[in-house]
Amino acid sequence: MKHPLPRAPADTAPIAKEDWRSGGFGLYLHWPFCQSKCPYCDFNSHVAGKIDQSAWAAAYEQEIDRVATMTGRRVLNSIYFGGGTPSLMRPDTVAAILERAADHWDFANDIEITLEANPGSVDAANFQGYRTAGVNRVSLGMQALDDTDLRMLGRKHTVAEGLRALDIAQGTFDRVSFDLIYARQNQSLESWQKELARAIALGASHMSLYQLTIEQGTVFGERFARGQLLGLPDENQGADFFAVTQDMMEAAGLPAYEVSNHARIGTESRHNMIYWSAGDYAGVGPGAHGRLTLGDTRYATTMQPMPVQWCETAKDRGNLELEPLGEMDCALEYLLMGLRLGSGISLSRLEAMAHASIRAGKLAELSELGMIDLQADTLRVTRKGRPLLNAVIEQLAGAL
Repeated sequence: MKHPLPRAPADTAPIAKEDWRSGGFGLYLHWPFCQSKCPYCDFNSHVAGKIDQSAWAAAYEQEIDRVATMTGRRVLNSIYFGGGTPSLMRPDTVAAILERAADHWDFANDIEITLEANPGSVDAANFQGYRTAGVNRVSLGMQALDDTDLRMLGRKHTVAEGLRALDIAQGTFDRVSFDLIYARQNQSLESWQKELARAIALGASHMSLYQLTIEQGTVFGERFARGQLLGLPDENQGADFFAVTQDMMEAAGLPAYEVSNHARIGTESRHNMIYWSAGDYAGVGPGAHGRLTLGDTRYATTMQPMPVQWCETAKDRGNLELEPLGEMDCALEYLLMGLRLGSGISLSRLEAMAHASIRAGKLAELSELGMIDLQADTLRVTRKGRPLLNAVIEQLAGAL
């Protein structure tokens, strides 16, 4: 049965109807289970002793069916299995989901199919199984190349296990990425430079490098509130870590194409580019978010966050909830996400989405301060402005 669409807000404009094609169309699958909960993690992840993978595969298939009745047949540019720890999925579960997606949408010739993997929960047999199922890109949660810091971060794998998993991944998939967290407790700038140099030497064409942030509702957040999380860098030291990271990655031919993501030219994450370029993406799984343009209206979509309830609800009415977005909502989201990219955004596209123009005086002011660069139709934040990205975006949003 087709999901009833809510009434669009008064400021919705027909410009949204085809605008999503500028960013493409993706499918995000959220696997909510982990072997343990990391103390810094505020994602929707849960520890479960037993998982009925056949029931979960069926639930994903049912929800994909529902979304597809709404979108109709489109070209699918990317699929991303995120979590949680998707490498806890059996290869046949992944295969079943991909087969159902292929029933409804036309896979692009260069479709990117990514699976996030925890180095402590994978082996060569699973990697080969994922590749056979159709996965062509893996993202490894390495997080650190220091055993003491891995334990501090609550990670269950060792450096040796992480390097072994990376070696297997690079021998199995054409495209491999891995994550590292920096500005950790008691980490010196010199030790990070050495660790990053070692990471670069591992030969990955894509790396995601995140500065440790303390989020409310996490174990680290609780410790920080009690004054028990010591040795964190202050704001100035954090800026030094960021600057060194940018310099080293650029010198290695892996510039930041997004605030925290670095890649050799042509190996950027196609799925994440859909988010940052205001494309459409279907979010399926507990707590998954999405953006879908249906008719003349763009919708924010959400799903039930609790795993057991989500799986049960998928059997009958489904979990998809839709909220229509107004034209300014769409424009501000494009501004917020798009300016994270080194390549910037299209000013004319932004103004068409908003049905308004950014005040010329504000553009001139930020340009004179060296915060932004405007060349023809391309608006981007400069290297100088990047550490102040949120403030720059706030200034531009207020000028619309």
